[in-house]
Amino acid sequence: MVFAAIVFSLAAGAVSEHAADWQLIAPGMELRWVAAKTPSPVGDSQIAVLRIDPKTWDLELVGQSRTGDSAGKTAREWARAHDLAVAINAGMFLPDYKTHVGYMESHGHVNSSRINGYQSVAAFDPRNPGKRPPFRIFDLDEPGITVPAIREDYASLVQNLRLIKRPGMNRWSKLEKRWSEVALGEDREGRILFVFSRSPFSMHTFNGELLSAGIGLVALQHLEGGPEAQLYMKMGDTELELFGSSETSLMGGDGNAAAWPIPNVLGIKRKVTDN
Repeated sequence: MVFAAIVFSLAAGAVSEHAADWQLIAPGMELRWVAAKTPSPVGDSQIAVLRIDPKTWDLELVGQSRTGDSAGKTAREWARAHDLAVAINAGMFLPDYKTHVGYMESHGHVNSSRINGYQSVAAFDPRNPGKRPPFRIFDLDEPGITVPAIREDYASLVQNLRLIKRPGMNRWSKLEKRWSEVALGEDREGRILFVFSRSPFSMHTFNGELLSAGIGLVALQHLEGGPEAQLYMKMGDTELELFGSSETSLMGGDGNAAAWPIPNVLGIKRKVTDN
């Protein structure tokens, strides 16, 4: 069953072998395939990790409530409509198919003002770039870390369910439920990690695979699971479209053959610099 469209200017074998080394996609953007040590019962058990330098690339929030679109789009469609090099889910959403489940804000536009119990907040667009890193995942159970405090320093925030707490602690219990997964991470150098697995894993196992993969992971938050999980990238002659299938309570197999529309995405654009 076709679930990914991959076009590389390199030899096709370089992709199918899922080389262990990072593949340079563009300056400040690299791709690596992590082969799970404990294979999933479904699929190839390969986890895609896209590493992005926020000094070279900007992270953006795009969604229906901000654009006025009447319906969601796939990650590919959001990317093409808004000139994004990469697009992934921004997080889970409410039944209105527009509103994020936790707090979500970007440059004054608030998609959701509800601060729920999820302990992970990704922040970007620092108000004072000289004093704050361009991207940071915060743990809300750390002393002094609150959404209002983060807002003082950053113009864009996304609250999501935590998978890994700083500085690399697996926070997911050993549960049997497994699903395809897309996640947002940070490494020890402050780089953005977009992580995707079509093969379903329990989140405890998924976290363990990433923490042992040597990618320097320090924090990770869940964005979406099952058939709605997706990652799209188009950079020059390189195109990658990945979307999920399996979710214990929804779809148990590997049969999903198309990306589903989603209301909000995190996108990557090349940083504009003054000449």
